[in-house]
Amino acid sequence: MSTSEIATVLAWQDAVNSNDIDTLVELSSDDIVLPTDDDDPDQGLDELREWATSSGVTLEMGRMFVHHGIVVVEEKSTWASDPGTPVEEAIAFRVVEDQVVTVVRHASLQDAFEATGLGEADLYEQ
Repeated sequence: MSTSEIATVLAWQDAVNSNDIDTLVELSSDDIVLPTDDDDPDQGLDELREWATSSGVTLEMGRMFVHHGIVVVEEKSTWASDPGTPVEEAIAFRVVEDQVVTVVRHASLQDAFEATGLGEADLYEQ
């Protein structure tokens, strides 16, 4: 486990929550892959900027799990379009050389574990 992977994800999420687009871009690879509501993910910094400025999301972090560059975070996501209905989900991040390369939203922690191969044994103890 690398604390730099955890630090990168924490800083990335802080940048999302504070709408700090410059920091968000610095923490992301040029070809970052982002989730969408359809099956065709978005890719690249321009897509990241668009998502970050228009999504209106606030991320409240729960437990984190990490192993070999993958960080899975239990989240409560609150969207500006529906602020009264926070969404419980898990977000999987792939981090390479202190940059987020991939972000994948999962409906549950179990779904994220199945997709990433991580599990309870990978819990990050703060």
